[in-house]
Amino acid sequence: MTVLVTGAFGGSGRWIVDRLAREGREVVAVDQRRGRSDHGDVVARQADLTDRGDVYDLCLEFEPDDVVHWGAIPDPTSHAGGHVFENNVMGAYNVLDAAGRVGADVVWASSESAYGFPFAAETPLPDYLPVDEDHPFRPEDPYGTSKVVGEDVAEMVVRRDGIDVASIRPSWIQYPGEYLCLDNEPMEAGDGNFWSYVDVRDIVDSVVAAMDADLDGHEPFLIAAADNYVGRPTADLVEEFFGELPDDCDLTGDESAMSSAKAQDLLDWEPSHSWREAEDEDVEGPAVYAE
Repeated sequence: MTVLVTGAFGGSGRWIVDRLAREGREVVAVDQRRGRSDHGDVVARQADLTDRGDVYDLCLEFEPDDVVHWGAIPDPTSHAGGHVFENNVMGAYNVLDAAGRVGADVVWASSESAYGFPFAAETPLPDYLPVDEDHPFRPEDPYGTSKVVGEDVAEMVVRRDGIDVASIRPSWIQYPGEYLCLDNEPMEAGDGNFWSYVDVRDIVDSVVAAMDADLDGHEPFLIAAADNYVGRPTADLVEEFFGELPDDCDLTGDESAMSSAKAQDLLDWEPSHSWREAEDEDVEGPAVYAE
């Protein structure tokens, strides 16, 4: 089984490649940077995902069974907004389009930012809590909007080519021993995603589960840890921050404001890691390296 992974030498892409290689899958690791792996079945290739020729060339050469599209600019704050939008939309279009034409199913990184809570000028109160896959998209920034467009592209390719596409909407990804979310003052940081987060190892598990699942077309999955990273009741945090709760609020204790119930139901996936243990964990990282 051959899997083509884009963004293969990025923060979470390295963990995905490492897991797939350890499972014995043949991995084509694609990134704009040079990289290497200690695993024998990983082939590294440099490519510009906004170059349609690069992407089609790789898909035609390796004829992957699956594509994991994890390559993108991860937020709207480090580049000009138009560049973020163009890079992410063209990368998603080229990868999804090429995958569809060679008959490869896709798992790709959408984002919780598609809802419009992170990076908004003034974060709106959610329509309901916990937020799930059916909550409306209302992004105000080029990054979140690029993910909305990417999911529309996924719908197009599914209609045309009949492949399956899983759009993973991760919460704020954290790494064992390096939980940056805990460095923030709760009332200064909670408006973007309501104190939600997810461990990179749970993201990898969700990607593998989505690859192995028998989906029917395009399915989005919100992926988050089971709890918030503050350790207080989530409804209390939301009410303290916004001064009110949505009329429809069904939160118990410190459970996440982002619901992963759909992934638990359709993918048989559930989060395994919490900040309480993971913030100080000493875990060996992936044997996949950016150069």
